[in-house]
Amino acid sequence: MRIEAKDEAAWAARVGALDLFRALPDDALAAACSAMRIERIERNRLIFEQGEPVERAYALCAGSVRIAQTGGDGGQAVIRFIAPGEMFGTVPLFTDHRFPADAIAIDESLVLSWSERDLIALIGAHPAIAINLIGILGARLAELQERVRELATQRIEQRIAQAVLRLATQAGQDTRDGVKIEFPLRRKDLADYAGTTLHTASRTLAAWEKAGLLTSHDRRMTVHNIVDIRRIAALPPG
Repeated sequence: MRIEAKDEAAWAARVGALDLFRALPDDALAAACSAMRIERIERNRLIFEQGEPVERAYALCAGSVRIAQTGGDGGQAVIRFIAPGEMFGTVPLFTDHRFPADAIAIDESLVLSWSERDLIALIGAHPAIAINLIGILGARLAELQERVRELATQRIEQRIAQAVLRLATQAGQDTRDGVKIEFPLRRKDLADYAGTTLHTASRTLAAWEKAGLLTSHDRRMTVHNIVDIRRIAALPPG
């Protein structure tokens, strides 16, 4: 998709809202817009596949994306959900140039991308992009370390509550009924994300729905009582 001249300012604002290009001057945003590819991705379409060579850096402008990794034994783990404004599939450009996981559009999505050559040129011309990139990677690493700690020390119910809270923080919208998570979530997605089985996640979520803590409609979850979900997440081990 090409950017029409009349839309350049609007696209510069969109690119400026991305984590990777936040707080950059107008000339840097114009350069990023000039180099980027724009793709509309249908729901459930694979954006890239685990093990494929990496040639581009990606960012999500609209929609939602699931990052899922499959082990040698066939077991799958949901590594992360990507919300609008976030980058994904970029780290391997600086490591082994292989995607470590699949990226699947779980909603109709608008994906922006830059070639490795263009991204390196942008970083060279505008070093603030590198600072943004370091900040993003540091936050992702801290989140992964926290999830490893949760897997090692917390009960399953706590991990599911932590997963709900993390998603509510990442993609929650305040409504009169509570916090609505804008990702279209299957219970299997939440189970994989929390490191548990579909049966256990379904049983736990059904109990929380019965208690009025949350509801799910058309794969969108609304958390009605965020305070109680936080309380469950903070329960001491036992």
